Amino acid sequence: MTKCWGWLGWLLVACGWLGRPALSREALPLNQIKLPPGFKISLYAPEVPGARSLALGPKGTIFVGTRATGKVYALVDQDKDNQVDRVYTLAQGLNMPNGVAFRDGALYVAEINRVIRFDNIEARLENPPKPVVVNDSFPRETQHGWKFIRFGPEGKLYVPVGAPCNICERQDERYSSIMRMNPDGSGLEVFARGVRNSVGFDWDLRTKELWFTNNGRDMLGDNTPPDTLNHAPRKGLHFGFPYCHAGNIPDPEYGKKRPCSEFIGPAQKLGPHVAALGMRFYTGTQFPTAYRNQVLIAEHGSWNRSQPIGYRLTLVTVQNNRAVKYEPFAEGWLQGREAWGRPVDVLVMPDGALLVSDDQADVVYRITYKAT
Repeated sequence: MTKCWGWLGWLLVACGWLGRPALSREALPLNQIKLPPGFKISLYAPEVPGARSLALGPKGTIFVGTRATGKVYALVDQDKDNQVDRVYTLAQGLNMPNGVAFRDGALYVAEINRVIRFDNIEARLENPPKPVVVNDSFPRETQHGWKFIRFGPEGKLYVPVGAPCNICERQDERYSSIMRMNPDGSGLEVFARGVRNSVGFDWDLRTKELWFTNNGRDMLGDNTPPDTLNHAPRKGLHFGFPYCHAGNIPDPEYGKKRPCSEFIGPAQKLGPHVAALGMRFYTGTQFPTAYRNQVLIAEHGSWNRSQPIGYRLTLVTVQNNRAVKYEPFAEGWLQGREAWGRPVDVLVMPDGALLVSDDQADVVYRITYKAT
């Protein structure tokens, strides 16, 4: 049975105060991370407090959003040795600026109720400009209000709006959705409905279709429902929340209102309560061929399960536009019942390496491959 710590427990975990080990950056036990043969993990950037969503600028700058700290960072590897030399604080005092995205020289940042933009940012890391408000019409609720954002292949900015609750029904169609808008903030519309809380998505470059992670509801026990990886090939699909979970689990409170048969089921069921967040299709050429165009997911880890799970990276194999396999890729941040790190987002670099943010260890890792 799931332990319920209530709002106090949720707040402690969300702010990083619960179960946080006292580890110096030099003491991070990277030797505990298990990877497939030929892969190696190293420290790319230390001292990035609360590191969450990642975005890449054309000059090689890595932009990092946060949640609890209210800051946005820029990471620069000046000598190109694959280790960050300088961490810039671009903004602070923001309202859970989790999401970051880059387009046409500008950094877009998602707060709870608005998206802002920092123009010509890579030329102004030392003296960031004042942000321009792109759109401030999003709800203000903080529960599941932090956002992951990215630009789609058609040039629109996708912005999710999570459910303001564990389980509830709202008439406002913005809730439990993935929305999208033009880069200037106009044309805001709902793209997908029935999405409880998505904090990671990407497009398969072969099909230009959206795939996204979703966090299932709590308080139905340790093993129900699973988190999910979902596939939205077109606008207008409904993925079930709050009536149906993971395609075939009617909600005990709302399931009688609408049957599961009305909704789109998941492409892949993930572990229950693993907190699947950032995901990317691996589009590089450094990793072996078997990894190319496959999905890598950061599982942040369960917050109230009696036996913790997640705290790892997983791999979903996609064949013929269908998910066919789900397996661990990198694990070891969880040791027994204690976790010393929590992966949040992944980012494929131009050289094919994979960056991984960690908002508990306050670092960004780099995973590489070399044939043995």
